[in-house]
Parts: sequence; structure tokens; C-alpha cells
Amino acid sequence: MIGTIYALTIPKFTIIQKLPDSLNRVTSEKLNGIKVVHAYNAEKYQEKKFGRVNDELTKTSLFTHRLMSVAEPGMQFLLMGLVLSIYWVGTYIINGASDAVRLNLFSDMRVFSSYATQGIASFMILTMILLFFSRATVSAKRINEVLESPIDIVDGDVNVVGKRKKGCIEFKNVCFRYPDAVSDILHNISFTANTGETVAIIGATGSGKSTLITLIPRFYDVRTGEVLIDGINVKDYNQKKLRNKLGYVSQKSVIFRGTVISNVAYGENGKAKPTKYKIKRAIKIAQAQKFVERMNKQYNADIAQRGSNLSGGQKQRLSIARSICREPEIYIFDDSFSALDNKTDLALRKALKKNINGSTFLIVAQRVGTIINADKILVMDKGKIVAQGKHDELMKTCPIYIDIAKSQLGKGK
Repeated sequence: MIGTIYALTIPKFTIIQKLPDSLNRVTSEKLNGIKVVHAYNAEKYQEKKFGRVNDELTKTSLFTHRLMSVAEPGMQFLLMGLVLSIYWVGTYIINGASDAVRLNLFSDMRVFSSYATQGIASFMILTMILLFFSRATVSAKRINEVLESPIDIVDGDVNVVGKRKKGCIEFKNVCFRYPDAVSDILHNISFTANTGETVAIIGATGSGKSTLITLIPRFYDVRTGEVLIDGINVKDYNQKKLRNKLGYVSQKSVIFRGTVISNVAYGENGKAKPTKYKIKRAIKIAQAQKFVERMNKQYNADIAQRGSNLSGGQKQRLSIARSICREPEIYIFDDSFSALDNKTDLALRKALKKNINGSTFLIVAQRVGTIINADKILVMDKGKIVAQGKHDELMKTCPIYIDIAKSQLGKGK
């Protein structure tokens, strides 16, 4: 009985452990996309999606729990049946024995019954342990899949760069593909961003701009070629030391629950905790001072989870302020000005140029106006750098850049 229940429940428990993932995903999608759901009148559609996953989880859970519910009464039935059988057989034996041995036989029957009861009771406990063990085995297997996953990004041992130039980025014949991808996303990427330069990257959607800059903080490793920071391969750096050199602003602004100050002063970069003056300075440079000071409690204003009480532009400016407060050697902006109006964009770029000296800027942008004054512009197409130079040079030599510029600035620019 134990073996049968065990064999039937383990496969079902494997399914049960995975189904809540699907249930949570469907629920999360509906909650996060509630505006789109309402806008497209898709409430019934989402309910059906939830219902399908929920029904499967319910049916599987009912099946396994019904099987488990058979175990204890089944063992109790066997126990009571065994005791009854012992007394039934014992009665016939005692009745057929002589008076002299009946008392001994009766004592033996009671002892035998007691031992049998203890043995079956132990099996009952074992049954429950095995049933819980079957469920724990599935959970442990899923946890071990994560714990035993090989580490792809291995730390180097370089902690100090020494007297080298700070903030120099160099790509040498870099090719890259995502894990399990069939072909490369980036092909033979080579360029240099010298200390203090502003290097911009522009190109069509899907050309590999964001992928390229994720190789600098080592979110991924290159397939072939080298990415060098201050003349040292990023693979040789201690990851913590490497990322202390960077101020990274992702394409999607990430804001944490807390206050304005806790978001701007987020993380550590091997320096002393930023002072309130540095935090306010970073907010001012990021053109966030006005809206922050209009908020209740100002710099100590509460920020909701994922910054849901802020607009897209406000979140971007706080994310930029976070990187400025870090005072890194290299700033990486991954299309981080997209939610800003042209006036704020221009004011922010002027403030960066005026207040931040000596740092290298790597900017991914869709708007030509954001990068028009960059020291070097890289034009990407299908994972390759097809041209590089200043705005005026590219307007004469690069058809792709000319098309982008004309579509945004007009034919006369």
C-alpha cells in the first residue's frame, strides 16, 4: 500500500510544485497590466487563463491528497484487522489447549498482539514520513537545480588598477551571442572610448546597442574578443571592483520602495556613504530638484514599490541621480533620456558637462538631439558598427545616420 501511494504521488507532486509558478505568473501579468486589460476589455480572457491553470492545480492537488488520505485509515484498518485476527486465532488455540497451558497461551497472545500493534504503528509513522518525504524530494530537487547551476561569470583577481588612465573603454573584435542562441548578436565590434570622452551609440531597434553595453559590467561575457577597462580585460577584474568604476542606468528605470534619499544613495562603491550635500547635488544635476522639492517631505518623500507614484520621466531622473551620486569613472546611459522632454534633456546634458569632469560617458540613444555633441558616435546596424565619427562627419558619409537624423531633425539639419 505504501509503495503504491508513493509511486502515484511523486509524479503528481512534481507537477504541483510547478503549477503555482504558472498561477502566480498569470496573476502577476493581470495585475501589472491592469490598464491594458481594462483598455482592451480583456477581463473575461484573463479570467479564463487563470481558470485553466487554477483548475489543473485543483485537480492535481485533489488527486494527491485523496491518495494521501487513504494512507492513515488504511493503516488503521490493517492494524485493527491484525489485532482482531490475533484474538480470533488465539481464541481457537486457547480453546483447544489444556487447562494447564491456557494461561500461558493467553499471556503469549497479549504479548504478541502488543508487538504486532507497535510494528504496525511504526509503519503508520513511516508512511507519513515517506509521503512528506516525496513532497520534500521534489522541492529539494528544484532548489538544487539553482544551487548546482554552474557559475558562468567567474571573478578575476584584479582589485587595483594603479596609475593607469581611469575610465578608458576598449572593445577588440568582440563577438557575442546569448546563451542557447544559434547565432551571434554582435559581430567584430571594435572601438575605443578614451578617458573623458562622450561616446554615443545609435541605430535601429534590435541592432545590438543595449547588448553591447551589458558586456562592460560583465552581465554577460563575450564569446570572442576582449572588452578592456583601463587596459585590463574585464574578465580579470574582481566584479565588485569593476562595477565600482561604473555608474549604470538601465533602459528601464528601476526604483526601489523607500525614500528619495535611499534611492539616490543606493548601493556602495567602495567609498564613504554619500553625504546629504552629494545627494542633493546629484538630484540637482539630474534636473530632479524641482519635482522632489514639491513632494511631501521632499528628500524624505516616500517612494512606492517600483516607483509607481512617479512618472516615467521622474523615475529616469532619479535613476540618473543615483549614478551621479556614485561619482564613477564611467557613466553608462542605456537610452536613459527617452522619457524626458527636449528641454529637460538639453538642460540635463548641459549640467552633466558643466559639473562632471574627467569621467567617460557611454550613451545609448534613439534621439539624435541627445547625442549631437558627442565626441564620437557609433552607428550600429544588425549587430555591427557600420560607421563612427562626429555628427557632422556622419551626416556626410553614413546613409543610415543621415536617414535617422533627417527623420528627426528635418532635411535642413
